[in-house]
Amino acid sequence: MSRNRSAREDLQRAETVRLPYTDRAEAGRVLAEHLVPLGLEGAAVLALPRGGVPVGYEVARRLGSPLDVLVTRKIGYPPQPELGVGAIAEGGSPVFDGELLARLGLREDDLAATVAAERAELDRRVAAYRGGRGLPEVAGRPVIVVDDGLATGGTARAAVRAMRERGPSRLVLAVPVGAAETVRALEAEVDDAVVPAAPWEFRAVGQWYRDFDQLTDEDVTAWLERAGRAPGA
Repeated sequence: MSRNRSAREDLQRAETVRLPYTDRAEAGRVLAEHLVPLGLEGAAVLALPRGGVPVGYEVARRLGSPLDVLVTRKIGYPPQPELGVGAIAEGGSPVFDGELLARLGLREDDLAATVAAERAELDRRVAAYRGGRGLPEVAGRPVIVVDDGLATGGTARAAVRAMRERGPSRLVLAVPVGAAETVRALEAEVDDAVVPAAPWEFRAVGQWYRDFDQLTDEDVTAWLERAGRAPGA
């Protein structure tokens, strides 16, 4: 989706995509074809690990762009960690769901220990995936943030806000499939949101893939090496 078209028009167009995708590689190829018309020459493709990396690989290959990772972590509600109340991306500040915090009777300060733990895990993953390299320089160039899907959109929101602070010339969020309401909510965060399929009935990202195996750190580094972006390169 792009803000130069109405959300309804884009959702109608998205319905023509054949779901489920076979796997993340096929989804990446479909996504890449939707990005080509945007003319994103010289773009940096930043994939959210783990699942976004094989999708990002296909996008980067089709566009002739470098691939790297942008590491994010969900901030969970301590009594129920699978319930995300926020997220953090490398190079950015924590982004919280204010309405959810209010319903749970929490303040951001109450989550300081959880945020610290997630920062530590984020740093571990950055070291595992990129070694001593920092994020690529994105000021003044297009940036495409890629994931394998959008459910609540918490980590994607943290990722694009962290990138916005770095001054890209154009900020694009690209995912093969996302919940329609989440996609509409995130459109205001980016210059373009490219989502080939945005179904209204959405339970989880995995329902839109036949093969949705969980990936490991080793899988991520293998994809980066395949893209010519091995740690330390």
